[in-house]
Amino acid sequence: MVDTSIWSLALRRNVKNAPVDTLSGMIQDSLVVMIGPIRQVLLSGIADSEAYERLRSKLRFFDDLPITMQDYETAAQFFNTCRKNGVQGSHVDFLICAVAVNNSLIIYTADKDFQHYAQHLPIRLYGS
Repeated sequence: MVDTSIWSLALRRNVKNAPVDTLSGMIQDSLVVMIGPIRQVLLSGIADSEAYERLRSKLRFFDDLPITMQDYETAAQFFNTCRKNGVQGSHVDFLICAVAVNNSLIIYTADKDFQHYAQHLPIRLYGS
């Protein structure tokens, strides 16, 4: 599952770096998994309606993996576990972790918060 931090790097104009190259390879190999909350974050805050439509059109190439009741319950459990251990995070981050764990997915992210979560949660991070 590709986190918003990697997508954001890839969506910047004229950026060529290792994470973007890796994402391109994953897309070519059909290894990218999308969930609705990641799609929503990527599309939020785009003031230019034409830019919004271009990105929306590109992201529609990726179907959303359904999020289940179990995923939401697991996300809440992950939030509680991390909080108990002094680690703060967003509800979306914990939902990403839960969906990844419940679907045996690896999380591809540039967000260092996930390294903190990985100390307390059974998540797998790409490149770790």
